[in-house]
Order: sequence, then C-alpha cells, then structure tokens
Amino acid sequence: MEVINRYIAIKTHVDGAPEESDFELKTSPIALSLAPASNEVIVKNLYVSIDPYQINRMKSYSSSQKNSEFAVGIVPGEAIDTYGVGKVVASGNPEFEKGDIVGGLVSWGEYSVIKPGGMLNKLNPMGFPLSYHVGVLAFSGLTAYAGFFEICKPKKGEKVFVSAASGSVGNLVGQYAKLFGCYVVGCAGSQDKVAFLKEKLGFDDAFNYKEAKDLKSTLKRYFPDGIDIYFDNVGGEMQEAAVDNMNINGRVAVCGVISEYTDDEKRAAPSMMDVIYKRIKIQGFLAGDYLNKFADFFTTTCDHLRTGDIKPLEDISEGVESIPSAFISLFRGQNVGKKMVKIAEE
Repeated sequence: MEVINRYIAIKTHVDGAPEESDFELKTSPIALSLAPASNEVIVKNLYVSIDPYQINRMKSYSSSQKNSEFAVGIVPGEAIDTYGVGKVVASGNPEFEKGDIVGGLVSWGEYSVIKPGGMLNKLNPMGFPLSYHVGVLAFSGLTAYAGFFEICKPKKGEKVFVSAASGSVGNLVGQYAKLFGCYVVGCAGSQDKVAFLKEKLGFDDAFNYKEAKDLKSTLKRYFPDGIDIYFDNVGGEMQEAAVDNMNINGRVAVCGVISEYTDDEKRAAPSMMDVIYKRIKIQGFLAGDYLNKFADFFTTTCDHLRTGDIKPLEDISEGVESIPSAFISLFRGQNVGKKMVKIAEE
C-alpha cells in the first residue's frame, strides 16, 4: 500500500525571525510495506515536538550546528527531524512490531522512515496521554529536572528565579522548585501568564517582563535578599539583571537564550566582576548530557503527575499544515507550556 506523505520543509535558510513564507508543505509517496530484507521501521506520526532550538538548525550558520549531533543544520527542501511519538505501521527491525507505540526522532510530517541506528524506543504510556511523552515526560521535563537538580543543586528555602516561566521548561522548573521547598518567582510576557503562574502553578510570585522598565531594579524588588538560583531560558539583558541580583555562590543554569536566537543585537553579558567576587557558577547544558538521569526523572515525575503535584502545561495545534505557525508562535510569545502538534489520532 502506498500513501502520500505530507511534511514540512524550509525553502531557504532562515537567518532572522521565522515567517510563514520560509516554510513549505511538501508531498512524496511512501510505501507502508517493506521489502523482506529491510530493517527499517515506518512510523505513523501522532505528536511532534515544536522547539525553539530548531531555529539555529535552520540558519545558514550557527555554532550549535557543529557542537551537538541533535542540532545539525537543516537542508532546505528536506524533511525536518524532531522528537515525537508515533505508531509503527511496518517493521523490518525485530525490536519493533506493527502496532507498537514508539517515541524517538521522527519528522515534521505524517510518516517517518526510521533507518537502522535511528533514535527510536518502544513507549509504555503508563496510563498517561501520549502528549505527556512529548513534553513533561520527555526532553522538556528532563531539561527542567536535570538543569535544576544536577546543575543548580538546590537547598530548601533558597530563592529561585525562572525566566520564560510559562514555557515548556520554565513552568516545570518552577513546579519542581516549589515541591522541593524553594521560594520561586517567574517572569512571563503577559498578565494572563503571570496570573496563571501564581494561581494555577503555585509560583510564589511572578511579573510581566514587558512592563519592567528596569530589570535590575525589578528583580531587586522581587528578591530583596538576593537570588540563589537563576534558571535562564532567555539570555540577554535578563541574564545581566539576574547576575546583578545574585547572592554569593549563586548558580545559573543556562538552558536557552531565545531572546538572542533571532536578534544578535540583544546579546548581552553579565558583570564578570560579580561572577568572580560572588563566586557565581554559570553553566550551559543540554538534556542529552543527562540521559543517565532519565530513569530517576521519569519515576519522580510520574509520581508527581499521579498525585497532581505537577500540572502539565501543553499547547497543542492540530494537523501537519499547522507546524509553521506553531513554530513561529514560540518567537512571538504566543505559546503557553509545551508546544506540539497533533498529527493524527492513534
């Protein structure tokens, strides 16, 4: 049986803020059966992840492209790989059977052909919606968990600041920190998001960074006794302001710098004098660095989900044709929580 596979590609490299015109919906025939000697796996995609870091893969050049196997450059016109969840429709690999639910590196499309050695694992939903396995129980969750516990090494009662706190990672950092016993303040880009952080997710406080005329004084107001931990999702001036307000032996986990991805002029630098004399640790990291912590993260987070102590925050669009607008929304501050696209019903 042969079907037409629809998938999203970029027309040319994207070196600024992404626009709808940068993308195209392409089609190609795909056979839903395999030759007897094949060891490939054909997956019907169900949910695909939409992540800001992909913009760096779309650029004509980014240093990230040579420093991570997950961030290699994207070739215009070709299918774009991403993390996702799907269902096996044909398999020549003895580890997978037709009907298996799987998670791994699939494409921004309706079907994916996974070659030998591709990142693919059988998935036990554990009674949770499949969407959880693209966000809170996947790389967004692991990023928040590892960044907070392994890099920041929190102590109960410490003061924690989270930027982009309503995003896919930030909201989970705040929830983990509160469960651990920390004081948590987040920032977001609208009053509705601020209210959500405080009223629904239990942040001690939050503010709209777009209304802050002076970030350094704003943080001083929310942290009169200083910041112990800063989980950085945006970089730029926010990082400068956070370091200015940090306590001695403060820790900064640099997860993302979305403010700089599409505008190099927003690049900023914290005071190195503060970093030295306050003995501040600033560390960048990738979720893939902490795959050895996945079992601990997964068990802990499943327990919190079952008790209702962690509330998943998801922003789901539908249909492969919605992928470009879903991606663009990340850079316009329109998403709340983990952005993903539902491609098909199970």
